[in-house]
Amino acid sequence: MYSTVIVKNNGGEAKDLAAAIRKAGVFSMIKPASVSEDEIKQLGAAGTIYSNGFDMNTLDNTLFGDLKCQKGYDIESFVAFQVEEIRCQVGNNKVLLALSGGVDSSVCAALLAKAIPGQVVCVFVDHGLMRKNEGDEVEAAFRDIDVELIRVNAADRFFDKLKGETDPEVKRKIVGAEFIAVFREEAKKLGNIRFLAQGTNYADIIESGVGGAELVKSHHNVGGLPKELGFSELVEPLSYLFKDEVRAAGYVLGLPAPFITRQPFPGPGLCVRILGEVTAEKAALLQEADAIFRQEVDALDVRPSQYFAVHTGISAVGVIDGKRNYGTIIALRAINSIDFMTAEYTKIPHATLEKAAGRIITETPGVARVVYDVTSKPPGTVEWE
Repeated sequence: MYSTVIVKNNGGEAKDLAAAIRKAGVFSMIKPASVSEDEIKQLGAAGTIYSNGFDMNTLDNTLFGDLKCQKGYDIESFVAFQVEEIRCQVGNNKVLLALSGGVDSSVCAALLAKAIPGQVVCVFVDHGLMRKNEGDEVEAAFRDIDVELIRVNAADRFFDKLKGETDPEVKRKIVGAEFIAVFREEAKKLGNIRFLAQGTNYADIIESGVGGAELVKSHHNVGGLPKELGFSELVEPLSYLFKDEVRAAGYVLGLPAPFITRQPFPGPGLCVRILGEVTAEKAALLQEADAIFRQEVDALDVRPSQYFAVHTGISAVGVIDGKRNYGTIIALRAINSIDFMTAEYTKIPHATLEKAAGRIITETPGVARVVYDVTSKPPGTVEWE
């Protein structure tokens, strides 16, 4: 087992410090500044470092001199450790995983399949708020992984629940609650499965206000084991990995590159990219606009970390074929990031933006104008809601 160091979140860039410690070959965990000595001892930590003042240039001296840490942490060792942890926790029982097709749930599925082949059931809830053709792509891709895959087409249910709602946080909660309802129904059909797996990553936990951090946004898979689902234990093998480490684990596990390089996609899906009321019509329009933008950006030699379209819910006047066109404003968003806790907007070539905007307006009826978001994170967030 590798050495562990606690980063006390006392302001400053706790995440950057924790990541630097890991890259040096030592495992790190972020805890609030008030963390007790008893908890530190229970974690078996070699020591603590405050996030608001240890010089990155002298980090090696601190780790291997002052704290006498031993190198040994890397993704290969983490995966091997988690394989044994999963086997120890689960035994011969089955595990149920909510599969979205995103990086986190895909890597989680692959890790579970490696640890306990033949014992993993993946339920893919298609809520109608995914990217164009994504449901079919996910279903096709996961037929080649050693898991049992169940797809549930439940778009109508989600749109009915979202009808009339405009508050972003309430919309997230509606999607989360309906997802649990659908998932619970499917779980009951499968009989008594004790273990629920989730692809929670460390950034999800930190942004949800854990570890002394401020709440940035609510994550549907953070907060413990949902009692209403009826499971007795939670399996979260990625919960201490940052996003870039999750991708690295995917390579270690032998996942095909399209799974690993897949853009992050929010749990509530396009719900957080449609401002105002969410309807099937708005989702369909956004799916088309988003697909066009991604096609044009995919043609670049170097692609951003994440890029997508947003339905602003605002209308504007335009002119198409010499006639007035009063339609939706679509916003385009592209960012570069390593861990998605901070991000810089991408300076996409104007020729690419111009072509994407022209195609969106001409090929997507109902769109009158396209704008580009040049806000970094912070002060903004990656998603609009």
